[in-house]
Formats: sequence, C-alpha cells, structure tokens
Amino acid sequence: MMIKKRQGYRILICLLGIVAMQLAIEEYRLCNLVYAVRIKDIAAFKGIRTNQLVGYGLVVGLNGTGDKGGAEFTIQSMVSMMERMGIQLDKTQLKVKNVAAVMVTADMPPFARTGSKLDIVVSSIGDAKSLAGGTLLLTPLRGVNNKVYALAQGPIAVGGIGASGAGGGTSVNHLLSARVVNAATIEREVPITLNKKKKLTLSLFQPDFTTVQRIADTINASIGSLVATAIDAGAINLDIPENIQSNVPKLIADIENLHVVPDTRAKIVVNEKTGTVVIGENVSISTVAVAHGNLSITITETPQVSQPPALTEGQTVTTPQTNIEIKQDQVSLMVVPGGSTIGDLVRALNAIGVSPRDLISIFQAIKAAGALQAEIEII
Repeated sequence: MMIKKRQGYRILICLLGIVAMQLAIEEYRLCNLVYAVRIKDIAAFKGIRTNQLVGYGLVVGLNGTGDKGGAEFTIQSMVSMMERMGIQLDKTQLKVKNVAAVMVTADMPPFARTGSKLDIVVSSIGDAKSLAGGTLLLTPLRGVNNKVYALAQGPIAVGGIGASGAGGGTSVNHLLSARVVNAATIEREVPITLNKKKKLTLSLFQPDFTTVQRIADTINASIGSLVATAIDAGAINLDIPENIQSNVPKLIADIENLHVVPDTRAKIVVNEKTGTVVIGENVSISTVAVAHGNLSITITETPQVSQPPALTEGQTVTTPQTNIEIKQDQVSLMVVPGGSTIGDLVRALNAIGVSPRDLISIFQAIKAAGALQAEIEII
C-alpha cells in the first residue's frame, strides 16, 4: 500500500509539473503577443502599391474670386477649351475672374477597377482668392507614364468661408485647396496578377536583420515548409508552393495576419526646437556619475537723473546704472549604476530636477563619455 501511495504522489507531482510548465509557456507566449504586431503593419508585398495621379484643370462658377487678368495660363486654357467647343475668342477681351486654374491630385489604390471612384485634392496655382462655390470641369488624371487613368469632375466644397473689403478681409479655414470625395472615376486599370505566381517579395518599412529573420521564421513555421528566405535587412523572398499557386491572395492574407515581435535599435530622438526627448526601449547605460546645476546671470539697467543746482548753467543728464546678479543653483550629483533601465534613469533624472531641455545636454555628455549605448538622433 505504501508503494502504491508513493507512486501516486510521484504521478501527481509529475502532472503538476507538466501543468506548471504549460502555464509558463502560455504566459511567455502571451507576453510576447502583447509586443507583437501584424506583418502587414511593418511590411508590404513588392508591386502592390498606390499610384499617384495628377492633372491640370479649371474651376468655373466662382463669385469674382478667380484668377486675375495677369494669369496668362488661365486665359490660354479658357481659349483652348472654347476652341475645342467651336467657339472662337479673342483672348485680349477675355476676363477670368470667375475661373481659376488648379492642379488635381489623387491616389489610385492597388487593384482599383474601372468605374471605381477616387477622392481628389484640388489646389489653386494662380492668384485666385477662393475656390468656394466652384465646379471642376472634366480633368484627365495621368500617371508617371503620361497615360490617363482617371477623369475628375464635379462641384467643390471648400469647407471654409471668406469675406473682404477695400481695407482688408477675413477667412475661416483654407479657401484655395479642397478635398472632394468620389469626384474621379477610374478609366484604366493597373494590371496586377497574383494567381500562378511562383515568387513574391516582402519588403520591410524599417529594414532590420533581426526583424526580417523573425518574419521569415514565423512564415516558415506557419506554412510548415521552408518557403521564406531573408534576402537582406529589408526584403524576404517567398517561394510559393505549387499547391498554393492557384490561391495566392489567401496566402498573402494569412501571411499579413501573422504576428511578429519587431526588433529596434537603441535610439534616443531629440527635438531641440520643442524640447521633446523620446527614449527607446533598448537604451542602456554603463556606470556613470552626472552632476547637474544651473547658472543664471541677470543684468538690469536703472536710469539715474542728475540735475544741476538752482540758478546755475548746468544741464540735466540721465546716466544708466548697471546691476549684475549671478545665481548658481546647488550642483546635484547622480550616480547611475551599470545596466540601469530607462525607468531607473528617468527616476534619477527627475530626482535632481532635470528639465526636458537639460536632458538633451545630459544625454549628449553621457554619449561623449562612452557610457550611453544608444544612437542620438536630433530632428
């Protein structure tokens, strides 16, 4: 009976150990998942991109707020448009204060089909005062290859208001640029074929050797075969298995939703204009002592008036009196032991009353001393 009880205890202890190990593994997985991001948020597939379109057009129907007579390109555009409609005009007699020349831009997303709508941005290029209440005439939008991919036309809603008089004026919001929703129609598609592809390239937004290898390992573990190979710090080559080549979009969707913990370089970003300091997670500091103190010098000028005695020929003279005050705060000494975390560093700096702008000088001094293992980037 005693032997059976001992065996039962051993089995129970083994089961408890297995359960504890599984709980530890699950806790580790959940901790990593907190810092993990989707692959689609840090990388994109090569060739699947947005294309920029641009066009030149005219906005008509303005209430006297269009381009002035000196805008020669607006007059030429009006004359050319009228001639195409069979109307002959003398450009010297043409007034364009109700017309404005504009540039029209749009972003054409990947896989956009003929007939789909695009948002456009209309911006004045002349000396118009406002585009409010105007209508954009039919404008072809071209790509970098000079081919027309979309046509834009429609009323413009500026979202602001302005008024002026002989002595000045006032306005609310910007009146010379407007975003118009669904004002362009796609007329030509950018061909992208995914099925039957044998290879794909995944490009990282922020190249990093550690991150790119983690992505490749995660993709291989998910698919169950060696299909992903890191080319360099910014790209991964994917060899698509033959049994998946007929359904490449599903493969891309599965890869994009995989989670990876990206690695980052130890970096401190400093904006000297605003006094903003951002410290990265991997920043480490060796043992160092920091002394911090402020020296302020105040100079004031006090005028002194000197008047001559009565019934004399002297003159009243004003002489400046200069007062100089020098004040030095008590110097505080802080010791940061090696291997300190960011939290330890921040608490220590706050304890000696360091301002954000003082942090900039302190970090630069620690870096110069060789005790800061991080890159300092000044923007």
